[in-house]
Amino acid sequence: MYGGPDGEAGAALRYMSQKYAMKNPKVAGLLNDIATEEMGHLEIVGTIVSQLVKDLPCDEVDTAGFEKYYVDHTLGVWPQAAGGVPFNANQFQSSGDPITDLYEDMAAEQKARKTYDNILTLVKDCEVAEPIKFLRKREIVHFQRFGEALRMVTEDLNKKNFYAYNPSGCKR
Repeated sequence: MYGGPDGEAGAALRYMSQKYAMKNPKVAGLLNDIATEEMGHLEIVGTIVSQLVKDLPCDEVDTAGFEKYYVDHTLGVWPQAAGGVPFNANQFQSSGDPITDLYEDMAAEQKARKTYDNILTLVKDCEVAEPIKFLRKREIVHFQRFGEALRMVTEDLNKKNFYAYNPSGCKR
């Protein structure tokens, strides 16, 4: 969840990037607020990972399937997916179209919630599960907030007959 395709790094950068093209100031502020919160989520996930591996004995690096990661990063926290794919900005979009971006944001929050669900099926340690449950709840709240933002943007655009043209594009 740190840097995977549905992770916190992508969420923070997605929302921060999208806010600049958002014409509705309340929705731009919401994107900024949630981007900032996602940065805090990065800290939570990074702390969990760091605590889980900090005392990993060298002889368990191989048996844990951690050897390739270890070669490059030792026990440092680095943004990548659970399958080992490094984070990259191609994992999210900032289209400049408010409706497109908000639908992407809602989908991103659902995928993050699903990933936390998957983690919770694997985690046995309560000290890990509790912060994951907290993060899962925040993904649900973000999904709801983006739904509210989508309603606000749609109401604004309907007043301008959005479906006749895209007002976020260049003016000629």
